[in-house]
Amino acid sequence: MLLEAPSPYRAAIAERIAPAWRMPLLRLALAWTAILVSFAADWAEMVRQWWNISTYNHILIVPVIIGWLVWQRSHELAKLLPGAWWPGLLLLTGALFGWLLGDISGTATISHLALIMALQASVITMLGPRVAWALLFPLAFGLFLVPIGEELVPALQMITAQITIALTHASGIPATVEGVFIDTPVGLFEIAEACSGVKFLIAMVALGTLVAHVCYRSWTRRAVFMAVAIILPILANGVRAWGTIFIAQSQGIAFAAGFDHILYGWVFFALVMAALLAIGWKFFDRRIDDPFIDADKLRSATWLARLDRWNGNGWALTGAVLALAWIHIAWSAQARDVEAALPDEIGLVEVEGWEAAALKQTYPWHPRTAGYDHRLITSYRDEQGRVVDVVFALYAAQEEGREAGSYGGGALPLETEWRWLSASDAPVGASGVRLQALGTHQRVAYTWYRHGEWTGSSRVRLKLSNMRDRLLSDPQPTMMLVLSAENTPTQDSETVLADFLQSTGPVSEWMDAMARLD
Repeated sequence: MLLEAPSPYRAAIAERIAPAWRMPLLRLALAWTAILVSFAADWAEMVRQWWNISTYNHILIVPVIIGWLVWQRSHELAKLLPGAWWPGLLLLTGALFGWLLGDISGTATISHLALIMALQASVITMLGPRVAWALLFPLAFGLFLVPIGEELVPALQMITAQITIALTHASGIPATVEGVFIDTPVGLFEIAEACSGVKFLIAMVALGTLVAHVCYRSWTRRAVFMAVAIILPILANGVRAWGTIFIAQSQGIAFAAGFDHILYGWVFFALVMAALLAIGWKFFDRRIDDPFIDADKLRSATWLARLDRWNGNGWALTGAVLALAWIHIAWSAQARDVEAALPDEIGLVEVEGWEAAALKQTYPWHPRTAGYDHRLITSYRDEQGRVVDVVFALYAAQEEGREAGSYGGGALPLETEWRWLSASDAPVGASGVRLQALGTHQRVAYTWYRHGEWTGSSRVRLKLSNMRDRLLSDPQPTMMLVLSAENTPTQDSETVLADFLQSTGPVSEWMDAMARLD
């Protein structure tokens, strides 16, 4: 064990740690403290998400699991000699540079992932590659600390809808599906974001990964078990949604909704988790006393011996960890000051055959444009009375809370009655979506982003362009344009939008004109 047998007089913890491990563990603790304190705001945001967002509540026990995994290896770890390893600084530099890119572009997922990787790189730097290899799985399991997965919601909604409609038809209930809406004899059902099953899937993947490692030795069995751990919760979520619809046919929607909440919130998850473990139980091939690592093999591994030649001074590397953290923090502060010069005001541009008009919508629709510097919201109307709604936003820079391409931003406003219905054909360079509210109001929306000379709909491209701006101190303004039209008895959304775009000319030039950029 890492801890020596305690003396009869209850020795202090420091005295119970094997002598060869005391200084390396102290230096690792200092390195981790430097990373945790230096980037405290990011860690606090991660913890806030773990605590407040139900999708990530399971992450609260991940640190405990990691500690348990390390403890299970402690007897074998004690046979290894840890040592500082300077190439680990290269990994740490890469991780901190990733944090920098995420921080200056407002991409929290990247910055959070990078900080977890910085802790992992610190282990390699302070304890060496031999110990890090022995701790490979606990270190890798740390990736589950990153709050990620809500981006899967739209895809999971569609998958759940398709499973549900298939089961609904199989059970003899006449129904039709359009996007995430299922119309049945007793009413219209929506596979809402909360019903996508994303929180269930993310937690099951983490559980499946742990069980596959702890309970199996065969990689084939591990792969099969992980496949079941991914597929089972997706199928189960479809069954749950179908069950709600099935019960509603005889008991009413209100009863079915209440039953679904109780069953899914308190019972269903536990039952599916138990089913997963029951499926895998008879195939477990790791004995309870099998060690997770073999220290003798690690000590004699020649490839690890070759890496030992790059050992370094532990205290010098500890200081380097702190220095690298503050270099990247200073770089981020400097890069965040890079913003494009903007005009004092922006304005509408004349469109042949159309004139600006006050907003008049059958149901309110206001796209989310977080943190804009200038914004226009208006409508254009032609002689036939057809209407196109226009939302244009201009940004001097992109960062957290101030993003044109942020999750939840753009044509589909979150926390409203508007729902994603389906994708829509869009002009080249734009993304198109069909939206629906309250089961009756429909509209089509096209979205473009413009940065420098580029115009398109790729959020990844937009992020990369803004990263480049701030790293090279070459700021360019960012624009977002959303055009939308309602489906009404007097107009077809896509036809109206196509005619409007024929009149505006090239979208990039039209956006520049509204932004008053020469």
